[in-house]
Amino acid sequence: MENILITGGAGLIGSHLIETLLSDDFDITCVDNFITGQKKNIEPFLSNSKFHYIQADASQNPQNYLNNESNYQYIFHLASPASPVGYTQHPIETYQVNSFGTHFLLEYARKQNARILFSSTSEVYGDPQIHPQSETYWGNVNPNGPRSCYDESKRFGEMACMTFHRQFNLDTRIIRIFNTYGPRNDPNDGRVVPNFIMQALKNEPLTIYGDGSQTRSFCYVKDLVEGIKKMMFTQNLAGEVINIGNPGEFTMLELAKIVIELTGSSSQIIYKGLPPDDPKQRKPDINKAKEKLNWEPTTPLRDGLIPTIAYFKQLI
Repeated sequence: MENILITGGAGLIGSHLIETLLSDDFDITCVDNFITGQKKNIEPFLSNSKFHYIQADASQNPQNYLNNESNYQYIFHLASPASPVGYTQHPIETYQVNSFGTHFLLEYARKQNARILFSSTSEVYGDPQIHPQSETYWGNVNPNGPRSCYDESKRFGEMACMTFHRQFNLDTRIIRIFNTYGPRNDPNDGRVVPNFIMQALKNEPLTIYGDGSQTRSFCYVKDLVEGIKKMMFTQNLAGEVINIGNPGEFTMLELAKIVIELTGSSSQIIYKGLPPDDPKQRKPDINKAKEKLNWEPTTPLRDGLIPTIAYFKQLI
């Protein structure tokens, strides 16, 4: 039986990944300390004999939280606050898990000869000067800004993975995740989809920062998880960096109007000032994912928002 270690498994993406890997009959160990992950996301798996949970800080050396007999063939390093609210409230924990945590897991993977996947982010592109963003673009990132604890630590994590790949021929793989949404989204994480849905369901004004013309691309979580699995389990991808996201591009104003329509809300739209270093546009070039993984998202935004809205309704 093949064993998998997943850090950050109680988050939106991690919990959906665990769900599908358990159905594939893998043995899963999840590490999370619930800084931003939610215990309720993994509670359905606790009765499964193939699921094991360890409450621990993934920025620490795995020797501190895994027993000596542990043996993993695959490591998914997903642990990190990933929303502006999360990394603003926990900036030090954010850069620690993406830097120290990544280094320690790379050392651990090297000793076990395990394949390791690092979840990077579209934020490594910063406020991009090219559009859409391809993997060859180096980015336009403010190294001293309020988002840098996240942006720059993800860039550090990518560097560490590539260093171990070059130095030790370790099978490291990097995915750059673009905006993701779906059931189990934290309603308070400050990202635009949960913000808009919660405001709409309460018939409160939907808050748009700036004039609403800035764009984002939204990938339904189950599509994203399929891309992550293909990145890990496809052969001959050691040292590769691949965007995983949905290239469908929407302005914030378009998204707000869709959410109001789908929720049947009476909410109005209000405008506030743009936060610092907020990217004006964000869209993945997924040609490499199509070529290397035979993957592309299949869920249109409206189709993905319907179950997401249903999930949030249960929380009110």
